[in-house]
Amino acid sequence: VQLQAFGGGLVQAGGSLRLSCAASERLFSRYTTAWFRQAPGKEREFVAAARWTGTNTYYGDSVKGRFTISRDNTKNTVYLQMNNLKPEDTAVYYCATGTPILSSLRLDTVYGSWGQGTLVTVSS
Repeated sequence: VQLQAFGGGLVQAGGSLRLSCAASERLFSRYTTAWFRQAPGKEREFVAAARWTGTNTYYGDSVKGRFTISRDNTKNTVYLQMNNLKPEDTAVYYCATGTPILSSLRLDTVYGSWGQGTLVTVSS
């Protein structure tokens, strides 16, 4: 599965952005899709994941209540709506797909396909 992430940009603190992750094939709808991010000098961090049904979603503690992951399997696309952005949200955001078990879906090592990343910069 090839993934393309886009929608990043520069936004002021308190603002919103929506990231999109478009997949190349229909079977994408059978995969769990996740968003990770990596800030300069830091390790990659789990942000959110959605099971293939779209109804089961999971979030990292730092974004819970502010970010929402959703998917439209008819368009082979997963979205990350980011509200009330903070300067510490500044990072390159990556989408990834795979078939992890529930206990490991926050681990980047279980995802086999990755998008190229999109930069989100939040100014204070």
